[in-house]
Amino acid sequence: MAIDDHRRLGHISGYLSVQFRNTGAYDQATAAGQRALALAAAGGDTVGHALANLYLGAAHWAQGDYRCLRQTIASLPSEQRRERHGQATLPSVQPLAFLAMCHAELGMFAEGRAFGEEGLQISETIAHPSSLMWASYGFGLLSLCQADLHTAIPVPERAISICREADLRVFIPRMAAAIGAAYTLAGRVADAVPLLTQAMEQTMAPYMAGFQALCRLLLGAAHILAGRLEDAHAIGDGVLALAREHQERGNEAYARRLLGEIAAHRDPAESTLAEAHYQQALALAEELGMRPLVAHCHLGLGKLCLKTGQREQGSVAIAAAIDLYRTMEMRFWLPQAESALVQRGVC
Repeated sequence: MAIDDHRRLGHISGYLSVQFRNTGAYDQATAAGQRALALAAAGGDTVGHALANLYLGAAHWAQGDYRCLRQTIASLPSEQRRERHGQATLPSVQPLAFLAMCHAELGMFAEGRAFGEEGLQISETIAHPSSLMWASYGFGLLSLCQADLHTAIPVPERAISICREADLRVFIPRMAAAIGAAYTLAGRVADAVPLLTQAMEQTMAPYMAGFQALCRLLLGAAHILAGRLEDAHAIGDGVLALAREHQERGNEAYARRLLGEIAAHRDPAESTLAEAHYQQALALAEELGMRPLVAHCHLGLGKLCLKTGQREQGSVAIAAAIDLYRTMEMRFWLPQAESALVQRGVC
């Protein structure tokens, strides 16, 4: 390698950014990504520039900066989108997958779906396993966030099949976590818990620290549905500490909402604690623009208020949740929200 070879130095910095992100060292991941971006610009490396934007965006995404992800991830020019450029995954497909996931967290499902479908179309056209796995994962997480079970289950199931067939074992825990979460939404708790437990255990290695919070959060939600509140609480406390340690603000918001759900589900409900967790989750979700989570927090708060006799506050919160669910076409939760008002005699 020639001294001061900008292209190769840029790619090395990019790979370091990926490694730092996977281990939860996001400040280092961002710094390495910025170095990769500067070196790509200096060397006129179009592919390196697109990859550096991906690495930076992925680091921001992991910390809950979903708006920044929309600004920093750049796809290659259309004429280069079906080329691998020597990479294990098409440089155009991973950015599209992350863009789909980012828009999902912001509640911009139509826009995110367009990115996800483009990634699927590209990877299916060239029949490239790793790219198809990533495209399916991104589209699957978007479907999961919107609770579109027609795609939230089969799409990640396809992704995990690709991982097994193509020996992409390192990605299996992430795919399994997405499937387990979809099973939870579908009420298939007996299927979800063992799958999510295994996924969580597989991410305990230091080189997968950046994926631990997500797997734990999904398992915690499954435990609530299964009535295992103590198991859920142990996970909730742990994931909150982990998210705060790594400054994963999006996961912190989810963890606080999880703890609110646990407190609200106790008999009798720990109302004061539940409200505090919901309010903290709501404030952080609003700051980050996480509209689906904002809706879920309003629903949780509203149901809690109705349960404790605060009819006016409860009806206002649930009305806010219903409005958001309708606006974002998150129809899965509408019957639950509307029935809460009816059962408490509000409407």
